[in-house]
Amino acid sequence: MLKGIPSILSPELLKILMEMGHGDEIIIADGNFPGASLANKLVRLDGHSGPEVLEAVLRLLPLDSYTDNFVLMEKMDCDRDMDIPVWKDYERIAAAGDKGFSRMTHIDRFEFYERAKKAYAIIATSETAQYANILLKKGLVLEK
Repeated sequence: MLKGIPSILSPELLKILMEMGHGDEIIIADGNFPGASLANKLVRLDGHSGPEVLEAVLRLLPLDSYTDNFVLMEKMDCDRDMDIPVWKDYERIAAAGDKGFSRMTHIDRFEFYERAKKAYAIIATSETAQYANILLKKGLVLEK
């Protein structure tokens, strides 16, 4: 154990976050996401929700302030009237957790899958909310 690092972050995930460079992408996936079949690197954080994983990751990972840095999977047409409360949680956590966060953007489900195939890693959570998948783009760590 180390001081100051959220205990939810496994040694494997810490290594991945350290390896990532500016512009690399990482997915925080809900429990229904096909992470094992899409991932270059898959990290399992079973038993944890999307919001708690996002909060822990954003304590260490800076968001890219030059581009869309927080991308969600858009709802399918058949679900257009569905309320997704976890999106509000994600937005609140991101706004509080990183000054590089500007807004959430959405992309089509199948475009999200294509981006996931190219992502540096996918974090599989036990999140049960639908459409609770997030793509984060890593930014720069700047000297203070």
